[in-house]
Amino acid sequence: MSRSLWESTTHLDVDSLLADPKTHIIVCCGSGGVGKTTTAAALGVRAAEAGRRTVVLTIDPARRLAQSLGLSELDNTPAPIPGIDASTGGSLDAMMLDMKRTFDEVVIAHSEPGRAQAILDNPFYQALSSSFAGTQEYMAMEKLGQLHHQSQSEAVWDLIIVDTPPSRSALDFLDAPKRLGAFLDGRLIRILAAPARAGGRAYVRLLTASLGVFSNVLNKIVGAQVLTDLQTFVASFDALFGGFRERADQTYQLLAAPGTAFVVVAAPEPDALREASYFVERLESEGMPLAGLVLNRVAPVRLPDLSPDQASAGAERLRASDPPEDSTEALTAALLELHADRMRESERQHHLADRFVAANPRVAVTSVTALAQDVHDLVGLREVGQLMASGTFTEG
Repeated sequence: MSRSLWESTTHLDVDSLLADPKTHIIVCCGSGGVGKTTTAAALGVRAAEAGRRTVVLTIDPARRLAQSLGLSELDNTPAPIPGIDASTGGSLDAMMLDMKRTFDEVVIAHSEPGRAQAILDNPFYQALSSSFAGTQEYMAMEKLGQLHHQSQSEAVWDLIIVDTPPSRSALDFLDAPKRLGAFLDGRLIRILAAPARAGGRAYVRLLTASLGVFSNVLNKIVGAQVLTDLQTFVASFDALFGGFRERADQTYQLLAAPGTAFVVVAAPEPDALREASYFVERLESEGMPLAGLVLNRVAPVRLPDLSPDQASAGAERLRASDPPEDSTEALTAALLELHADRMRESERQHHLADRFVAANPRVAVTSVTALAQDVHDLVGLREVGQLMASGTFTEG
């Protein structure tokens, strides 16, 4: 099989990326289900045991990740990971984003106590902070900004690794600030906020002019109490709008700054690699620092001198001799057929990888051979990290 494109592409040097003291943030991104969370955790373990003081921010609520890191659970506060080899001076903390709690913390930190409680108790805020489209992505960026500020002011960590949310589109994370701005600039929000911003008699005039007929219509549709709750929420929340936008812009600039590296994660499947190509194009168009691609769950190759067709033909010849089921010939035939299937799968994956490399020749790439079982402890995460560092289609 031809592997020329794959073998000739630039190798993503994971160890150099992790060891570089100028690398302060690594963002693992890609479509859902490709192993972003495991990749982020494995990078965190490898960085910590190479001497970096590392914190991993994960968005994946799966309990198995916490267990693989030696904890019963993860929450919104970074917790030290036991079992890390700290002989090189490194350390590893990990946390799982709690979207609602992060939103609450922002409100409490940037509002007077009375106003903060009014916002927290408002039913529209409770809905917004729990389920509004894009809130998870924005809160991930908010938490990243908090961790970066803490790392700078307290020197707690020198490397932050972010596992981006499992969104329908890998671009949602980058789009979060713009989507938040579009929401805050929306006509409904501006109309509802205008009276509160005006104050005094102007409040009454604007309330009458801007909301007269509009409020009557909304009253009929959603009810007077619902509209009152919405207006109260916007009036209370209005003072925070500018801060949200400012911090979103600051975090977006941080992502584009030297010291940040994006690692795109994909599986050797058409949809995942198509999404990865789209993300690479987006990162390049916006000047975001792309480190490279991690291709996960690659089929291992066995007996490289034997083609799939040769293996299948050999299996057929052995079966044609009608050997007993427990004979050596029958076992060999089964193994040859298994090898043929795995080789065909490997050829398919190489073909997909070559197509990605052809479309993105400047992107450094590494791969992780599919393991026999799911990662469930630090040993497994270390193995994933080692495979990323070696970075080739490994022969099993």
